[in-house]
Amino acid sequence: MYTEIINKVKLNLGENKDLNRKYLVSQIEKYKNHPYNTEIIKELSRMLWDCLDDEEKREYIEISENETPIIDILEEIFPIIENGKYDDALDKLDKFMKSFPPLFEDDSVSEYHYFTNQLEEDIFNEYIGAEKVVRYIPYNQPILDLYYIYGFLFLEAKDLENAEKYLKKALNINPVSARILLELSEIYRIKAPNFNKFFIYTTQALKYAYYPQDIARCYRNLGQYYMEEMNLEVAAALYNYSMKYELNPLAYTKLQHIKSKGINSELSLEECLSLIESKKIQIDVNPFIIKRLDNLSNKYDKKQDLNKALYFYELQYDLTHDEIILQKIKNLKTILNH
Repeated sequence: MYTEIINKVKLNLGENKDLNRKYLVSQIEKYKNHPYNTEIIKELSRMLWDCLDDEEKREYIEISENETPIIDILEEIFPIIENGKYDDALDKLDKFMKSFPPLFEDDSVSEYHYFTNQLEEDIFNEYIGAEKVVRYIPYNQPILDLYYIYGFLFLEAKDLENAEKYLKKALNINPVSARILLELSEIYRIKAPNFNKFFIYTTQALKYAYYPQDIARCYRNLGQYYMEEMNLEVAAALYNYSMKYELNPLAYTKLQHIKSKGINSELSLEECLSLIESKKIQIDVNPFIIKRLDNLSNKYDKKQDLNKALYFYELQYDLTHDEIILQKIKNLKTILNH
């Protein structure tokens, strides 16, 4: 029915943009109470946008970029969060959210996403894929960060129901975000006595992670999982291996605890790898990610898009510590600084 209506409207459009605008406005009014009104009105609004001339589009964009309530509230609460005043930040954000209209919500035709970079979009396309038409949320509408921070603050307040609700909203926008998956795993560490969801969300995060600190956190999470399973030897291997990516005091503390139980926690690299592989846990960063980083950095380097090339080379180097990549980074920085 949706497709038939849209096709019928398109057939009635002509060359005169002013007449088209008036017609589309009338159709928006006509279908406002239709069962598919959300999807129809969104598509008619896109068609209405195409009827604007360049000057009208420019004026609209300028107004949209200047009106950034999401950015404004995030900038207001960031210093409060940095000062550790989570309750105050939650109070301010809660008041904002109560008056915040729903934006960029999926419907039966479209799904809305925001990816931090091309790598994340490539990961999404490789492992998940879109079921509907993908619409990209504009960069000046950071609703992903809004939901993530709101969920994080609820988690800090031990309101697990709302934390899960808003973190899942964030995950729907970016299903391959390791940071969101790891925050959700924390909810299930607290909620689920059998740790099944804690394990599942952590292994998903490990699959998509490309920051060393996220990979380290995944291995620490898995170490916690195997401690709860009373498999302390595997837990020791995971905590040890996590320190390849981040020297976190929590890992040392857990290893000391394991040692106090009479288990050898000072394992060699080979012993760690053998124990981790025995549980079929991913070793190091997903090879697909390394391959894509190599392709992206080389692509932008060849196109002389040096800032993007540098960005992807640095991500690549943080994971591989490849001296050739390091030299490319140095060369690019020299060029960009002149």
